[in-house]
Amino acid sequence: MIETQVQYVSDEKGQLQSVIVPIELWREILSERETAYLLQSDAMRQRLLAAIQRQDGIPFEEALEKLGI
Repeated sequence: MIETQVQYVSDEKGQLQSVIVPIELWREILSERETAYLLQSDAMRQRLLAAIQRQDGIPFEEALEKLGI
């Protein structure tokens, strides 16, 4: 996990109201939430596991070229 400085924001009574997190941590949290959501579906879980184990593929630059990007 990304080492961060999380900041807590409290009101005048000292009660916590919100949290400020660095953008890198926020992106990691969003990514983990998306993965957790996808893993709720058996079909998506199988697709993700297959993708992790896949050894074949093409370089990113080649994929962009094939897509005309």
